[in-house]
Amino acid sequence: MRRALTVTALAGAAWLAKRAIGRRIDSGSPLWPLPALETPVSGYSARRWIPALIVSRAEPADGVLSLTLESAELPEWAPGAHLDVQLPSGLVRQYSLCGDPADRGRYTIAVRLVEDGRGGSREAHAQLVEGAELPVRPPRNRFPLVPAPSYAFVAGGIGITPVLPMLRAATAAGADWTLLYGGRSRASMPFLAELARYGDRVTVVPEDEAGLPDLSVLGALGPQTPVYCCGPGPLMAAVEAAAPAGTPVHLERFAPAAAGGDAKPFTVELRRSGRVVEVAATESALTAVRRELPNTPYSCEQGFCGTCQHRVLAGDIDHRDTLLTDGEREDSMLLCVSRAASDRLVLDL
Repeated sequence: MRRALTVTALAGAAWLAKRAIGRRIDSGSPLWPLPALETPVSGYSARRWIPALIVSRAEPADGVLSLTLESAELPEWAPGAHLDVQLPSGLVRQYSLCGDPADRGRYTIAVRLVEDGRGGSREAHAQLVEGAELPVRPPRNRFPLVPAPSYAFVAGGIGITPVLPMLRAATAAGADWTLLYGGRSRASMPFLAELARYGDRVTVVPEDEAGLPDLSVLGALGPQTPVYCCGPGPLMAAVEAAAPAGTPVHLERFAPAAAGGDAKPFTVELRRSGRVVEVAATESALTAVRRELPNTPYSCEQGFCGTCQHRVLAGDIDHRDTLLTDGEREDSMLLCVSRAASDRLVLDL
């Protein structure tokens, strides 16, 4: 009897030890005697994936795909919000919500085909079909519509997508507004039929018919009239230049702003791995880190999706993203775009 009790006790102790070691291994923590570091940020987003169903697919313009998604789990959203979408290959891309926030349980996005892009839009056009499941993360909004008695909206091409819900909201609020909408040609400009109902509030400027939009009209705006613009980088730069001094200008970018010629080399210590890598002025921290740790996750490479967010244990960060909150910037960075403001960074990698 005593022998049986002893065997049972030893078996129980072994099981508990195995379980404890298993938890430690699963967490990525070093084993005895080194102390465990906290779980790294990357790959552990608190923003869960929601399975949505593609219930309709349309082509509102040449080279533009419109998708309507449905799920009982889709959260509320406001004009200016965008989604993280996980494509079948695992790539993560961001698209503005262009439907009606009042249409609960249903989202609408639009994707412009970019033949010489990084592949996300080609995959979306080829593989996202009606009836397929498309995982999305809850919307984020870095382009919110602030309450105002009047607005000036400027959109270029697919940049009309975040503006559409704003027009509906501004109209419902009784605000005075105008929209200047440019594109390569009428055939390439989505949602023209929907915009037609707003009459002369909307000015459509196809480049092959009328050249570039005349932004001098912005010079007549009152100082309290906010300008909202989404489109190609040159258009947004021109809008900033044309708006009167003191005018609130809100921009939505889905490509990183030009970094300029101030990039400098720096050193990165990978604390968990015990390695040191040199980051050249002409490369990203992500590129340099993946030379040593090729399994480091990433996706958009433009500072939007957050996949390559990592904790910084020491050093000063030069943040060049448009995603992280002020709190997150205190101790983490996006490796794909941000750099070091000091000579050395220490990462929890």
